[in-house]
Amino acid sequence: MPENYPHAHPLLKPPIIQMAGARSLDEALLAAKAGATHLGLPLRLDVHTPDVDDRTARDIVAALPETLMPALITYQRRPEDVVELCAKLGVRVVQLHGDVSIEELAELRRLAPELAVIKSLIVGQASQDALLERMRAYAPLVHAFITDTFDPSTGASGATGRTHDWSVSRALAAASPRPLILAGGLDPENVGRAVNAVRPAGVDAHTGLEDASGAKDFEKMKAFAARALQAWRKM
Repeated sequence: MPENYPHAHPLLKPPIIQMAGARSLDEALLAAKAGATHLGLPLRLDVHTPDVDDRTARDIVAALPETLMPALITYQRRPEDVVELCAKLGVRVVQLHGDVSIEELAELRRLAPELAVIKSLIVGQASQDALLERMRAYAPLVHAFITDTFDPSTGASGATGRTHDWSVSRALAAASPRPLILAGGLDPENVGRAVNAVRPAGVDAHTGLEDASGAKDFEKMKAFAARALQAWRKM
């Protein structure tokens, strides 16, 4: 299983299996049944189109079982906007993908100390040394990190459906004082190798759990969770 983080936030205890992009309550409930621990809800995005609107996301959050923790995934930067949207949706976990400053993070923590905050580190957007420096600067103000993939063709920093250099994520995971979640092109076929290579505290998938129509595929979700857990047990 992932290494112990004695000071991990209660809402972000490893192992974390996040499945993102549910388009309905039915898909969210399938994620819970498949073994997800967290449900990512992308809203206020930079490049991509949200899977659901605010009202649908709020309705999904309200109906989730206690075993599945909803997490807002957003590019919003202004602390007031982040806090307002989290309150509107009823979520207690927020994953920040924007270029958030230390000052903005500090203000977010002041305004909403009850929120569990995950900060993205985008592999391919900066050097490994630069990412390590950012991680150390952010660590006192966040509860976990997530590594994702930069797509230079679109400018997307995450949700690209592409893997990245896992050795960079491994270096970040090894150095991080906070749990680190691995994302970026993960699916049932590669998640076991990814866990072995990176040794993260969690994994996250979005498009890798969908069928050709873009709907969540229960068999893929179930296999994703099972293979991640199997790989962690062997660590």
